[in-house]
Amino acid sequence: MIKYIVILLDDTSTSFCHYANSKTVQRPMPLQTLKDGIRYAMKENLNIQFVYPEYTLPKEYLEVIDSIDHTDIKPFGVSNKIGSTTLCGSDIVVFNTLEEAVDSQVRSDTTYVVRTDKACLFAGCDALGTILGKVARLNVVITDVQTFTEDDFESYKSLLGRLSEKVERLYVSGRSPQLNLLTDRLLLDQMNNCGAGETTITLAPDGRFYVCPAFYQSAGGYAVGDLEHGLDIKNQQLYRLDHAPVCRNCDAWQCRRCVWINRLTTLEVNTPSHEQCVVAHLERNQAMKLLKRLKTKGFGFDQEIKEIDYLDPFTIRREW
Repeated sequence: MIKYIVILLDDTSTSFCHYANSKTVQRPMPLQTLKDGIRYAMKENLNIQFVYPEYTLPKEYLEVIDSIDHTDIKPFGVSNKIGSTTLCGSDIVVFNTLEEAVDSQVRSDTTYVVRTDKACLFAGCDALGTILGKVARLNVVITDVQTFTEDDFESYKSLLGRLSEKVERLYVSGRSPQLNLLTDRLLLDQMNNCGAGETTITLAPDGRFYVCPAFYQSAGGYAVGDLEHGLDIKNQQLYRLDHAPVCRNCDAWQCRRCVWINRLTTLEVNTPSHEQCVVAHLERNQAMKLLKRLKTKGFGFDQEIKEIDYLDPFTIRREW
């Protein structure tokens, strides 16, 4: 059942996930489309997430946006003020490079997304650890995860080990850090993925619905309905966990299970790539080690994460 709607306020609205936005020409969502989108969300009882471009929106847009409860997702540095009044404050701030995040001031009450390629990620472990200690939550998104090699897997495993030590030190000091790569798995007891096409839908500036922003802002996407006629998701069951044979037999519950990467790499929205699976299991296994260490220090987690001897569930498919 759809619970959330992502509304892209412009063709150039920031990416907050794995895909790169290929659209470079500013084209704001028509104001009437924005109003109609909000009305649709209200009728369907959907939680709204607005995604902003890098420029400041006109006053009339900010006033319409501010008329409804919502979550704001903005690129770093965007200000939305009318006079001295700030409208549409940032709930989630997106850095498009790790370097940008390192050079910026951050707030302790805000969630930050850092989009980075693997090379910058592997070189920036210390920087990530520093940022983690200053913010409410840090989501790290690897923009080229589908290109990981065996050497990259080893580098990522080492990175996660170092980050887990930072997380452990923060816990011991009285903090409760949130890092999607490690701490989410400590608390989950079922899959908690992006939900594109199953619990979340996207409304683009053209007035049409898409499974997620990537299917509008990157090449090869397709619409799944519009505001006039409603949703029309073909084979919608394929976006559900119970129709994903690999994922439903997996306990890397923090995995994003990105349907865009799935389609890009395997041509099927319900089938993950080897790279996505291994990355998620490296995170899962490091979370398991972190959990054991925190428990020995007296932290009362109820969760248990068992030992496994594989990194890709597809390799044990005969055991399902």
